[in-house]
Order: sequence, then structure tokens, then C-alpha cells
Amino acid sequence: MPEILAPAGSLETLRAAIRSGADAVYVGGKRFSARSSAANFTDKELSEALRYCHLYGAKLYLAVNTIISDSEAELFAEYIRLTSKLGVDGYIVQDWGAVTIIRRAVPDAVIHGSTQMSVHTAAGARLLKELGCARVVPARELDKNALARICREDIETEVFVHGALCMSVSGQCYMSAMIGSRSANRGCCGQACRLPFSAVGAPGRAALSLKDLSLLPIADELKEIGVDSLKIEGRMKRPEYVASAVNELKKALSGQDPDMELLRGVFSRSGFTQGYFTGVRRDMFGVREKDDVTAAQALLPQIHQLYRSEKGVRQAFFQARILPGEPVEITAECEGISVTVKGEIPEAAQNRPTDAAAVEKQLSKLGDTVFTFGGLDAQIGEGLFVPAGALNELRRQAADLLSEAVIAVETPRYTVTQAFPELPEKAPERSAPLPMRAICRTAAQAQAAAPLAEYVAVPMEIAEKYDVPKEKTIISPPRFITDEEALSTRLAALRDQGYDRILCHTIDHIALGKALGFRLHGSFTLNVYNSFSAEFLRNIGLEDCMVSFEMTLRQISAMRTDLPIGAVAAGRLPLMLTRNCPIRNEVGCGKCTGSLTDRTGRKLPVFCDNREFAQILNTDFLYILDRPEELSALSFAAAIFWDETPEAVTELLSGSRPDGRLTRGLYHRGLPEVL
Repeated sequence: MPEILAPAGSLETLRAAIRSGADAVYVGGKRFSARSSAANFTDKELSEALRYCHLYGAKLYLAVNTIISDSEAELFAEYIRLTSKLGVDGYIVQDWGAVTIIRRAVPDAVIHGSTQMSVHTAAGARLLKELGCARVVPARELDKNALARICREDIETEVFVHGALCMSVSGQCYMSAMIGSRSANRGCCGQACRLPFSAVGAPGRAALSLKDLSLLPIADELKEIGVDSLKIEGRMKRPEYVASAVNELKKALSGQDPDMELLRGVFSRSGFTQGYFTGVRRDMFGVREKDDVTAAQALLPQIHQLYRSEKGVRQAFFQARILPGEPVEITAECEGISVTVKGEIPEAAQNRPTDAAAVEKQLSKLGDTVFTFGGLDAQIGEGLFVPAGALNELRRQAADLLSEAVIAVETPRYTVTQAFPELPEKAPERSAPLPMRAICRTAAQAQAAAPLAEYVAVPMEIAEKYDVPKEKTIISPPRFITDEEALSTRLAALRDQGYDRILCHTIDHIALGKALGFRLHGSFTLNVYNSFSAEFLRNIGLEDCMVSFEMTLRQISAMRTDLPIGAVAAGRLPLMLTRNCPIRNEVGCGKCTGSLTDRTGRKLPVFCDNREFAQILNTDFLYILDRPEELSALSFAAAIFWDETPEAVTELLSGSRPDGRLTRGLYHRGLPEVL
């Protein structure tokens, strides 16, 4: 049976999940968690949570799935050392630098590749396995066939089956960071997607708000294709939400129909969607309505019964030795683990002597523990008496000791070192003037950029149809891969034509590019936010990489890496990558407005890529090329072009300042520290 993996934002919710039957929980600490606004766990609470989970035979995975800065790296390493000593069963990780740090600090730690890594191909999953990950959480936007291909790889798979859906592909959303300096990749998402947006300026329209996901009615299909772990979303949800979701998922896996009306009443946004699993992307948008809130209040007391008391999940067998002149001895055994406690010397019976039935009556009272009574082997001398209270006390002592012994056996032990990844003493000297690269969408843009740019990144279809100079071309595959086999075939054909460079948006593109012999260039979408990530990518074969545009120029200047680094210095930044086009959902493709209007009246351009995914752009044009002294740490700068004319491309690459509203992005104002 697949693992039932539940969220827990607090100890109360964790207990609710475990008592309701979850096989594992995932939690966040006070640091490095992608849900920093949840209650989360102090180090002391995490220790208590781990003991509780291991007593029940459940696992606890710690989400350390934010991108970290160089200044946080030492603290991150110490946190990993501490939590591994506590017995964390696995780490959920997004940041490539974090993977490197964990591997050095705790070589045998178990690492799970977060959904924020945006893995959506079997090739990407294979590479994660090669890089030491035990499990991958694929992108939530995959259909059944794509998931089945990943499940056939030699790596565990974990799939979201219930809870909120992000509008954007996880790890590829920068809207909250750009609008309000609250980075999703840093754990501070402000849920800008739940705010009003409309393709036609309709007030109150939530064009970026998706319904909650629920695959519980088709959980058997996930089991059939080999998914290892079924994950419930909701570290910010209350205990009743988690308990009901776990309970209904258990029912679904056992062949019963889950109570979807109950789940809708507990929490939903206009009901549920089966998301992208079926391949049909219809009726996926919804908001939290007043009726949804009202329904939940009546259900909560009923659901509380699911987890109000401890559950007997382990069978304990007892031996009682009550002999004259010797202390009473009780041995409790569970799954090969045994403990023994001793009491007072038994008295001579004045009336009715203690017999096996009397001992069993007291030892079987295990209702406040995780143990059920499995039987008694009693050796009792004649005419002896042991008070019921004494037997009860021995039972409590035995149960406590047995609990401790079980926890000790169930808690993993790791090799913890003081090792830390080494970095170059200083960044290499950069060349001047700063080379420019152009990321284009059209052949006309590419042809205008070619004489002025070091390299021109172009979509595959342009390279397939037009005569773009091969020596200056970087092939840019789709940011989201919907057909891995077809993409690999097209890339192989381009390689045969003499194109030898590829822009890697995710680990998937790195894997495919390496397999086909391309020279690898990293995109800003790899979310490089520290020197360790840059070095990691250099070590697996990248020639250079654009850093995250969530960094400040000061942070970039302080990086220590031998990997040539660049940054987006001009163009409208993509704030979201989404498999659902919000305009198509609202007005249809025939009436496409080409933009979304937010609650302030500003328009965000939307670009559709063959109806497979859409990119929502910032309203303002990023421009920092007029401050070359601040870019001295870069090996190159990149300009992104969307619908600009060839003349505009030429002007910008020739040094002209663009017209319209300009922004410095986050390069100066940065993001607040979250620690």
C-alpha cells in the first residue's frame, strides 16, 4: 500500500494525523521551511514530534525546502546536524546548495527532492537518483502517463492527492516576491494568486485562484501506477482537516468510497478538482465561499472523534512471575523488544489469592497507550496476593519502558560530521565590457540580436525553421515538458544539425541535455541563490548559469564560485509559469485580451505557449544596464524579449534605455531575512 503522508503545522495536528492513521507526516521547523507562516516546530517540539511518530511506527520528514543564502549556510548546516541527531527520517529539499551541505554534514541523510525542483520527466527523476536523492516529488501539473513513467524509475515517488493547488508550477512563482517582497521560494508566499485578477477588468474576479485538488476517488489508479507516497497538502490547516483527509484516504485505499461531501464541508474552494492527473484541464478555478466556511463549523466536533485518544497500533505480550519471597516481575514484549519491571514481594493471601485472570485484568488496561494486549504467560505461586493498584503501577512502568525501547529502535541513527562544502577563495575576474545575451521568442528578434549579443537563446521551433547562426545559438526548450519522448527526439535532431548549446530551465533539461551531448547553460529558473548551488551545477556539467533574480546585486557580488554567473538585466520578468491559462478560462481563446488586470488597475501581460502553458509577466520592465559598475561580478547579462520589435531589440542591446515604466526589481530592495 502507498504511504499516507499528512501535513502537520503543529503538535496538535501531528497527533491528529498519526492517530487517524497516517504512515508519515511532514513538518517544518522555525527555520528554512516553505510555510514560514505556519506555527511550525521549535527544536524541542520537533524532538517530541519525532518520539511520537516513531512510537507509532510512523516517519517524520522535515521540510527544509527554501532557497538559502550564503550567509545562512553555516546555520543551515548546524540545523541539519541537530535535527539528524534527533532522528529525522528524511529532508525535503529544493535548493541544490542545501543538498550539497546536507551531504557533507550528514553523509547518510535521506533526501527527498521537493516539488519546487519542478521535476516533470523520468530523465529528471533519474538524475535526481544519481545525485543521491531517495525520493522525488514530481511537479503537480503532470498527468497520469507522465507520472507512470517517473514511477518506473528506481526512485521513490511522492504525489499530492488532496489540498490546495498553486496556480503556478511550484518553484517557478515569483509573483509574491516581486509584488510584495514575500518570496515563495524563501518560504514567505503572500498568496497573491488569491487576490482579484481579471482578463477583462471584472471587479472581484479571482482569475488565478484554483479549486482544491482531490484525487481520493481515484486513489486506486495512483496505487496501480506505482506511486509510493500519497501526500496531503495543508501545513497551515487545522487538525480536523488533516484527520478527515487521512481517514478518507485510508478508506479510498481500502476500496471504500471516500466521503467527498464531508471533505468539501471541512474545507474546499467551490468543491474539488482532479487537477492535471486526468489530462483534462477544465473546471479547475474556484474560491473560498461563505457556504464553505459555514459548513465546516458543524463538522468539526464530529471529526474530533477520529483522534481524541491514543490508538493501539502495537501488540504487547506479557509475562508475569509472582513467586513467594521474590519481587513481582512483569515482562512486556513487542515485536522482539522486551522490558522487565519489578515490584514488591507478594503478600500471603488473606482471602482470594491473585490468579492469572486477575493479573490479565490489570495488565490488559492499555487504552491510554499505543499497545493492545496480546496475551499473558503467568507463573504464580499458590496463596499469594498482589494488590490491583500494584499491578496497575507495574503495567504503567512496563508500558513506559516499552515505549522508550520502541522509540529507540525506530529512531534512525546517522553519521554526523563537522564537514562543510569548500568554496573558491574568491570569484574569478570578470571581463569588461559585460557580454550580453538575448532570450528571444521570434526569429526577427533573434536575427536583430545576433550581431550584438554573445549568444541568442531561441525556442526550438525557431531553430527548426529559420537560419539562426548555430555558433551563437542556445536552444531554449519549453519550460514545461509535456511529452518527454517527443522533446528528446526534437532536441536530438537539432543536435544533429549542429546546434550544441541548450538553456536548462529545470533538472529535466539538464538530464536531457547531458544525455544528448549538449553544452549546458543554466536559466534563472534553476533558482541559484547561493555559491553552493552554483558550484553544484558546475560540478554536474553546466558551463554557466543565470542566478535568481530574487537576489540583490550585493549578494551576487559576494558569491564565491568558479561557475561563470549571469543575471537578467533587462526585460519583463515572468512571474508565473502555469499550465492553466487564466484568460482562456475567463473569456476563451477567441476573445483573448493578452493580459490580466489586478485590483490596482495594472495590467500583467500573459503569453501562451501552444496552449500547453502560459507565462504571466510583470507589469514593469526590468532595467539595470545603466549601472554597469554594479554588475562587475557578472560574467554576462541577459535581456528577455517577448513581443518587442526587432528595432527595440537592437536599441536595447546597443545601450539605449527603454521607454515606459522601469523597475530595478529586487536587485536593490531585496527580500527580508526569514530567520
